[in-house]
Amino acid sequence: MPNDDALPDGIYESVVTRRLLERLRAAGDRDARLGAIDQADLAHVLGRHVGESVLRVLRSTKSVDVQADLVARLLAMLDAADESPDLPPRQLLSIKSPTVFGVPARSVEHPATPLSDAALLTNAPNDPQLGSELRSELRTANRVDLLMAFVKWHGLRVLESALDEIRAREVPFRVITTTYLAGTERVALDRLVKDYGAEVRVQYDARRTRLHAKAWLFHRDTGFDTAYVGSSNLSRVALLDGAEWNVRLSRIGTPTLLEKFAATFESYWNSDQYERYDPELDRDRIDDALRAALDGGRARSGGEIRLSGLQVRPYPYQTAILDALEAERAVHDRHRNLVVAATGTGKTVIAALDYQRLAARMPRADGTRPRLLFVAHRGEILQQSLRTYREVLSDANFGELYVGGARPERWQHVFASVQSLTAYDVRNIPRDAFEVVVIDEFHHAQARTYRSILDHLDPTELLGLTATPERGDGTDVRAMFGGRTAAELRLWDAIDADLLTPFHYFGLGDTTDLTHVAWRAGRYDESGLDSVFTGNDARARIVLQQVADKISDPTRMRALGFCVSVAHAAYMARVFVEAGLSARAVSGQTPAAERAAAVAALRAGEVSALFAADLFNEGLDIPEVDTVLFLRPTDSVTLFLQQLGRGLRLADEKAVLTVLDFVGRHRAEFRLDQRFQALTRTSRKRLEHEIERGFPTYRPGVRSCSMSSLGLRLCARCASTWRCAEITSSPSCGRSPQTRSLSSCTTLVSSWPTC
Repeated sequence: MPNDDALPDGIYESVVTRRLLERLRAAGDRDARLGAIDQADLAHVLGRHVGESVLRVLRSTKSVDVQADLVARLLAMLDAADESPDLPPRQLLSIKSPTVFGVPARSVEHPATPLSDAALLTNAPNDPQLGSELRSELRTANRVDLLMAFVKWHGLRVLESALDEIRAREVPFRVITTTYLAGTERVALDRLVKDYGAEVRVQYDARRTRLHAKAWLFHRDTGFDTAYVGSSNLSRVALLDGAEWNVRLSRIGTPTLLEKFAATFESYWNSDQYERYDPELDRDRIDDALRAALDGGRARSGGEIRLSGLQVRPYPYQTAILDALEAERAVHDRHRNLVVAATGTGKTVIAALDYQRLAARMPRADGTRPRLLFVAHRGEILQQSLRTYREVLSDANFGELYVGGARPERWQHVFASVQSLTAYDVRNIPRDAFEVVVIDEFHHAQARTYRSILDHLDPTELLGLTATPERGDGTDVRAMFGGRTAAELRLWDAIDADLLTPFHYFGLGDTTDLTHVAWRAGRYDESGLDSVFTGNDARARIVLQQVADKISDPTRMRALGFCVSVAHAAYMARVFVEAGLSARAVSGQTPAAERAAAVAALRAGEVSALFAADLFNEGLDIPEVDTVLFLRPTDSVTLFLQQLGRGLRLADEKAVLTVLDFVGRHRAEFRLDQRFQALTRTSRKRLEHEIERGFPTYRPGVRSCSMSSLGLRLCARCASTWRCAEITSSPSCGRSPQTRSLSSCTTLVSSWPTC
């Protein structure tokens, strides 16, 4: 804070003192905002204030005796006289035990940067080289943790002598790295393990993480821990003469940062994303991963299957779910189980791997696999599921389809649509005909058709799969399993674990007034929405304008647009085609072959957008989708997340999913805030705070909740949002006292209708 009497406008974090209050009074009629100090931070804030004051006074005199006397008197007042410095003031620099024959001696030479200081190292001519500092730090450490994006052979050469010493002293050395961008060299990892005794953990799938950190942590039994965080990879240039910036932290000078470093490293080390590397066992695997990263990351994701004839190996998170299922059966004797796993994380792969385990555990007398019924509601889902099971079981002849015109002949392993089973009448099937029954998209299980199947069949093992157990009507299918799930991997957990693509969300005002559309059975009347949206050229122009503004090259995008009706989808496709963008409309009424051709064209980049009505909400995998257009209000948060999930699958050359949500002026019954709560995982009260602050703490998957509109208002009672400054009460509920002004804030909505 400036020491002169003039206090410039701006932000502060100064402890309010008598002197500061006098300066504020002298400042006149300017608005000074004071705030309480959080109890958890009080000791740190006051201690820092006292330290700054003491340092200022000590610097005011050059006399060593005066400085020492001042410190001694201050410590005596604090009942800590035995901590008074001895005269003349000195520092303990090291303690070293006598040398023992055969035991390597520990270095006590200090780095150039004092252990208690924080510093910025830039490899400038007069700065100590980072490589030199790291060698000194290594030689005096008791434990070393390294988080490094790229580990290079020649980088190890720079630190070779110090690494030899820590190996001789048996210093624990942990290393976390990644195959991201193929920047790490296997020979360097081999040497870390074999020559220097390091424990190495690797993130093999470069698309699951974008680890780009470069950081060292040196633990010392003396308590003088130090750390380096910056831009230098473990390469020769970065350590010696590259234009790199690295910050040196210390346990004494920056204790909270060291604590966060240590805790974060431990969380990475114990995460199943990072797997132990053994040069003897994992050489081929890391070579494959590095080669895939070099080729653009074309490794398969958790939800994709390569039809290669190779063994399908589960990812660690899938193994955890499989183990949880096994525990439910073997330990708790529960044989009706529900798995909740986010779209894109490979629910069907998990089911197939689970069946593979069950087949090994419960073979039939004739040596065949247990009889299986897999139930879904669309032919595309069943075809994908059959292909997955065949790949997992390495059996190209496994299973039969019962959907459309296909009928099973052997009835041993059947992949059937709920419609086909209903038409056949499930009561014609013996209750014990199938030992394993799998119901995909189990949130549909409350429907009469599903209930008839579940009530009639009596399998040895029942497995339900869903991404969203909570239904839009308020019911929860977990009630059918005693309120429990065998395992859960929710959308946000999957995004946090880098199993799904991060997304940029844009809420966009489209000038549409929906307050007069009828509201029936807890939702907008679809025919009313259709009449508002279909043929609405003004709104369509806004959609095209925002696509052009938010997408770098709309002709190369692969977009899914969710529409309210078949007519609306056809209208939007025509609008896009007239604007020069290739587009098609598809719906549940579109013939299967035509639908498949449209999806193939989108995946191949021949079509820029597919507009769908009552389609693509669930079950269909199109990883290439990089843009989602919400062109209708979605009353159900569950449906909204399902539709969002259509674009979250990992795919080559897809760095992020762009989400354009077109929002009109809604009725009071429509809970737009619930959608934002679903996006941000915050409570309603916290949502208000986040809007006011401009969403400073996005969830990991939400790389951007862009928004730049000014003067927005949010009603804390009805969650209505509006822009016009002259309107002082909520347009929906009419309440004014609970309305909070959000002027000059960045929000979830970038533009709103003009009043």
